[in-house]
Parts: sequence; C-alpha cells; structure tokens
Amino acid sequence: MQGTIDGFSYGLVTPVAAFLMACLGAALGLRCTARSLRTCRPWKPGGLALGAATIGSGVWTMHFIAMTGFTVAEARIGYDGPTTFASLAVGIVMVGIGIFIVGYRGSTPMALGTGGTIIGLGIATMHYLGMAGLRVDGRVDYDTGIVTLSVLIAVVAATAALWVIVSYRGLMASVAASLVMGFAATGMHYTGMAAVHVHLAENVGAPGGEPAAELLLPMLLGPAVFLLLSAVAMLFDPLMVTGGRKRGRAAKAAADPCGSVGVPAQRMRPSSPRRDLADRAAARSGRARRGSPDLHDW
Repeated sequence: MQGTIDGFSYGLVTPVAAFLMACLGAALGLRCTARSLRTCRPWKPGGLALGAATIGSGVWTMHFIAMTGFTVAEARIGYDGPTTFASLAVGIVMVGIGIFIVGYRGSTPMALGTGGTIIGLGIATMHYLGMAGLRVDGRVDYDTGIVTLSVLIAVVAATAALWVIVSYRGLMASVAASLVMGFAATGMHYTGMAAVHVHLAENVGAPGGEPAAELLLPMLLGPAVFLLLSAVAMLFDPLMVTGGRKRGRAAKAAADPCGSVGVPAQRMRPSSPRRDLADRAAARSGRARRGSPDLHDW
C-alpha cells in the first residue's frame, strides 16, 4: 500500500526554521573558515576544523528540523539513534575534508571544484544516511533522477559558496555565502524528500527506533555546543565577524600573512667598474668613502 506523505505538516514553519538554521551554521562556519584561510597562525587547522564542525552541525540540525514536518498519514515514524548520529559524524568529516583542501591548496579552480564537490557530497551523504535511520512499517524507495538532482544542487551551491567566501572579503560577502550554503542544504533536503516513496506493509504496526520527539533534545544539544563555541571564538576575534581591514603595518600582515612584516628590505646598489675600483682602494687604505653618492649609488 502506498503511504500518503506530507513534508509540510506544520506549513511553512519547518522550512523557514530549517533554512535559517542552515544559514546560521554556514555563516559562523564560513567566517571561521575565511579567517583561517588568511592567516598562518598555529591555530589555522583548529579554525578550519571549527568551521567544518559548525557547518556540518547546522546542516544536520536543519535536516531534522525539516523532518519534524514529515509525516506518513497511515503510520508512525521513528528514528534509529546510532544511524542518526552517524550521519552527523560522516557529514562533519566530509565537509572538513572539503574545507581543508581549500584551506591548504588555495583558491585555485581545481581546489574550489574539489572542495565544493566533497562538501556537497557530504551534505547529501548526511541527508541520505539520516534517512536510512528512518523507521516506518514499510519500505522507503527513491526516484533516482530526483536524487541525482538533489546531489547536483548541493555540489553546485556549496562550490559557489566557497568561491564567494575566498574571493570577496567583508560582512556582505559572508552573508551572501551563508545564504548560498543555506540554499544548498535546504534545497538539497526538500528536493531529496520529493524523491521519497513509502510502501507500507499490509499490517501496519508501531515503527522501530525512537520517536522523533525523544531525539529532539540530543539532536539540538550537540550542534548548539558547536555554534556556541564558534560564537565565542568570534568574540575574541571581531574581524571574523566584520571582515574589516587593518591599516598600516597590520594591513601588510593581512595581505601577506605568511610573510615577515616589519623587516625592511636592503636596497641593492648596482655594480660598476669605477665603483668596484673605488671600493677596493678604500678597503686597502682603511678609509671609508666620503662625499655625496653619484648616480650609480642608488
């Protein structure tokens, strides 16, 4: 028997809340990532890892906020705990791989394409592994074409968000990138849910796993911790939020974070036969050259 699926049982409340959660996680995570990309400080790997954890947590939370509006009219829905939390771990790891590729390979087209593809696949893997934890008295099938489209949406939008955050600086660029990443996660989710078909068993009984209400607290607690840590990190580094520019010597440090700012370069004077002879004569006599430098001196 075909189950009657409703993905919007609470109207627009769950889609809007899910999108905002995905954007919030992306905004904090991408700012951590952008700040880490422009520094060679020892905590750069930690900043990239924090960005990956925050983006992954935001997307994971978005998924289950959206799933609270998913119902099958003829059956109850439950979730398998280990599979549900495994989707969070796998998603964070894959998003982290993509971010570290961009963080250490730079903003080349190859790095952006590879990193964005892995992040998009991480978002898709998180979604479909989370769906694998769905427990209903029946069989869940997917339309292959729509599933492929959902993965493409995640990959393209994630790549676009990475390109924005590494190509432009400032608060507005971060907002734009977070909106694109939020669209990647939310658009992928609802496109993927459009591919779902539930075939119920003849005798529908209680589903296995835990009800969604019992998983709501642990689903939100872990991501909330990551988001709080990111917010604390940004309080200690205001430029992570504002993306403002430093001035003077600090601007040079921001422009060349791996360089040595403050060490003046020595000015080299061109060599000439007349100059070489004079230098050797001064060295033999022990006297330093005096007088105004000629045109060859600078």
